[in-house]
Amino acid sequence: MEKLANNSIELIKNSTQVYLKLLLLLFFTAQSFAQETSFEDGKEYILGGLTVSGLQSYNEQTVKTYTGLRVGQPITVPGDQISAVIKKLWSLELFSDVNFYYTKIEGNQIFLELNILERPTLSNVTVYGVKKRKVEDIINDTDLKKGKKITESLIANTKNYLQNKYKKQGFLNAQVHIVTASDTTGTNTENMVINVKKGDKVKIRNIVFEGNEKLTDKRLRKSLKKTKKKKIYRFWKKSKYIEADYREDLSNMVDAYAERGYRDARILSDTFVKVDENNIDLRINVEEGDKYYFGDINFVGNSVYTDRQLSQVLGIRKGSTYNGVLLKKRVADDSKPDGQDLTNLYQNNGYLFSSINPVEVSAVNDTIDFEIRIIEGKETFLDHVTVVGNDKTNDHVIFRELRTRPGQKYSKDNIVRSIRELGQLGFFDAEQITPDIQNPDPNAGTVDIQYSLVESGSSQIELQGGFGGGGFIGTLGLSFSNFSLKNIFNGEAYKPVPMGDGQTFALRLQASRTFRVYSLNFAEPWLGGKKPVRFNLSLSRTQQFATSFTNRGRIDVDKDRGFAITGISAGLAKRVQWPDDFFTISHSASYQLYDFNDFNNGLFNFGNGSSNSLSYTLGISRSSQGPSRIFPLTGSNFELTAKFTPPYSLFGGKDFKQIRSDIDDITARLFEIGPSPATAEEQIEFADLSNQLELLEEERFKLLEFYKIKFKGDWYTNLVDKLVLRTNAEFGFLGSYNNDIGAVPFERFFVGGDGLGNFTLDGRDVIQLRGYENSSLTPFSTNPVTGNQERDGGTIYNKFSMELRYPLTLKPSASIYALSFLEAGNAFNNFSEYNPFELKRSAGVGLRIFMPAFGLLGIDFGYGFDTDANPSSSGPSGWQTHFIIGQQF
Repeated sequence: MEKLANNSIELIKNSTQVYLKLLLLLFFTAQSFAQETSFEDGKEYILGGLTVSGLQSYNEQTVKTYTGLRVGQPITVPGDQISAVIKKLWSLELFSDVNFYYTKIEGNQIFLELNILERPTLSNVTVYGVKKRKVEDIINDTDLKKGKKITESLIANTKNYLQNKYKKQGFLNAQVHIVTASDTTGTNTENMVINVKKGDKVKIRNIVFEGNEKLTDKRLRKSLKKTKKKKIYRFWKKSKYIEADYREDLSNMVDAYAERGYRDARILSDTFVKVDENNIDLRINVEEGDKYYFGDINFVGNSVYTDRQLSQVLGIRKGSTYNGVLLKKRVADDSKPDGQDLTNLYQNNGYLFSSINPVEVSAVNDTIDFEIRIIEGKETFLDHVTVVGNDKTNDHVIFRELRTRPGQKYSKDNIVRSIRELGQLGFFDAEQITPDIQNPDPNAGTVDIQYSLVESGSSQIELQGGFGGGGFIGTLGLSFSNFSLKNIFNGEAYKPVPMGDGQTFALRLQASRTFRVYSLNFAEPWLGGKKPVRFNLSLSRTQQFATSFTNRGRIDVDKDRGFAITGISAGLAKRVQWPDDFFTISHSASYQLYDFNDFNNGLFNFGNGSSNSLSYTLGISRSSQGPSRIFPLTGSNFELTAKFTPPYSLFGGKDFKQIRSDIDDITARLFEIGPSPATAEEQIEFADLSNQLELLEEERFKLLEFYKIKFKGDWYTNLVDKLVLRTNAEFGFLGSYNNDIGAVPFERFFVGGDGLGNFTLDGRDVIQLRGYENSSLTPFSTNPVTGNQERDGGTIYNKFSMELRYPLTLKPSASIYALSFLEAGNAFNNFSEYNPFELKRSAGVGLRIFMPAFGLLGIDFGYGFDTDANPSSSGPSGWQTHFIIGQQF
């Protein structure tokens, strides 16, 4: 009872204070009227005091300071000062109500009260109707952060954004409801609940055209690139209605008329009719107008180029059907930075400030005459060329690749080429190479160019382990593609290795119980620093040890028996100017020593001794693919190489015809006896003949002589957006000068599988053909000693492929693209068996991931439609999975 009485007394006291305050306010109001103070005219006072009421989360002194009102200053009430303060506070969007009151007036002093109602603060957001993984994206896109003030505009903007977002995806009936509720856990905070009802996608049931006689409905529907009517078989382009795409397609439809001479064609009206909740019809009413033709086309203002030269580039003749789209492209093709148009013609010859405008000068009957009015401007030269963003790569590495130098004529084509060359280096993110035209001065005829670069990782590390070949295989690979040899003894340059001079240094070590591989490569792309002459040096050592199976099925390794290849090669490659400067001519010399020590694995018919290979390789290549080395959009890459050894048999005096005859006789006899001789005499004869065959084979291949021709071509076509078609053709042939010696057992072609070779024993080329097991399309032969069917490698092969690629992301940290492919190819023993149409076919899909630190990783799922080369195989190869590690792009 006592507590209840105290509460009642407190309530009465609070009520009394409120009433007294209201009476005081009425008293002063009455007093002001009694003193004939007109609020419409305003009266000047001295501000005697200012209080702020209604605050919940803000400091009173902070608000006072923000108003700019100071005690003792003159103030007119009412007046512009009060209005300005109210407007200033409203602009913060922190308050839902702002009012000024005067609490008393003493003489010429006025005391004011600023009453503020704070907007609630956002505490938590809950979204219904979307997948959980999408909620965070919605919160980020709408900026619904905790602590944000909740305003009517915030709610309205959030609702409109989400509804438009889903309408753009084809959900025309999407509805968004947003409510807020007080959060009792905080001061003046509210929770927000967003309920999204997307509904079903609205499809276009039909597109009806009215007024068209010259162009068929089919032709007009085709011009609507992104707006398609619903069809069961169309899965690559959905029939959803998106307003922005539809408006763009209407412009495309008008262009379709303009391309066929109907210059005056226009759309009279377009409406969509709601069929039901999920379907609409589009009705488009057109006015086609008459068909027009080009008349005279005259050039005005040109002095740099003749009328004839400009007409050849324009490519439009008098009397041809009017094509407004073509005319626009031939004047300035905005879709291609290197387009063949008049604007690029001038800009590639130094006339940056040129202006070209086609103007209709007359239209008589159905013929339109044009004037191409040209303002050439002053010839423009490059003043300063700078680069920014290269923190690791030295400036000289970049500048030597640029086609734009100070003092040169401005050329748009040279800028485009410079971007490609920088992208091909692999040191920078090709997507972010930006040329910035600065300080254009039409009067002086000068301009500056600054290339903005974003460096990406150019070093790779390969560290992997796995089981294969009877044991654990460990691999350590280090590749530095922006190495600096001159700083190798400079301790301060190790970050972690000397970098910045564009050189390549690669070291790879791979080992298991049965083999070891060591390789070292160094390349300098600008030998001497003045010309693009690439120097390459490579050292390698491969060892393969003899193995056998124990009684328990384990592999026993004998390191005293084995086979080794020691090799060294050096080469020079020079970029040439003819036929164009995309061509490179390369020369290289190499030596390999093949050393056998009581080792025969079926690849060779002798197990002791050595073979020597001294060869020269001439290569001609043309590479214009770009702009990115990882994901080219356009261009091509061709490579033709010819590898030769000296024709030793012409000078040595050996009777290889007799050696070959003896080998054939011994081989025939070994096949007669068979790999399991029946009698002791046959066993002795078999061993003796085997030894003779081994000695003859060693004599036959003591000095290897052969020639090897290879061709590879890749074309990249940008179909739409960043969808790229890569087409590929390959061919290889291994020949001999002397038919009595025949094809060497090294340097052969092994076709099928992922195209990767962990190590190569014999200089072989491993050719990728997905959908089949590794090397499974390589021809078989029978070993006369063991009687086993063995893959000796083909001497001729051809391969064709088509690949559709689309990037998922091309960020510097990781470039990812998906692909689908069709491939066909095969390998053959000789030209007499070669049939270019006898191909093994496959198809499949895959994924590639390129990370600067690890190189290229990928996986392919391929289906082989045909049998492989194994004589015992039957039926198609079927599904095969291929893992790609470090393969070329």
